[in-house]
Amino acid sequence: MPLPVRSSSRPSARRRAFGATFAVAMLAAPLAACAPSISLTAGPYATDPVCASIVLAMPDRLGSLERITASAQAAAAWGTTSSAVTLRCGVEPPPPTADQCQAITDATGASVDWIVVEEPGTGDWVFTTYGRTPTTEVRIPAGMSGSSVVDLNRAVSAAPQTRHCL
Repeated sequence: MPLPVRSSSRPSARRRAFGATFAVAMLAAPLAACAPSISLTAGPYATDPVCASIVLAMPDRLGSLERITASAQAAAAWGTTSSAVTLRCGVEPPPPTADQCQAITDATGASVDWIVVEEPGTGDWVFTTYGRTPTTEVRIPAGMSGSSVVDLNRAVSAAPQTRHCL
């Protein structure tokens, strides 16, 4: 038995919806390629589910810096691709250290212990959570203020704290 032939040349609602969705996807793809993105290496423990919670809770702005796309899992960045504050969750926990460790408390009372080190040769500052699993690392380029690290406390607090700075 032959299939019935449509008498109308108008596309069905389903075909119109598919066509509209396809058109939007085709227009959005080139625009997504234009979004600023910074290349980072994922930490060895980036697959920890807590890292997903931390990254999802990251703010869209860090001080005056807009969030940009980070290429690695469990990572975030703010600024420009040439000069960005970067965050990686799931990095190697720090060994015992004599480096400066300080508790930083935000306005909501969330307190995070950070090991703070100036990277030799670059002048960049590296903040690494202390006593939290998974461990999070924040890199701040030389010349940028490290005061914005406090804005990350609430998100980083998702990682349970087992030790404190002395």
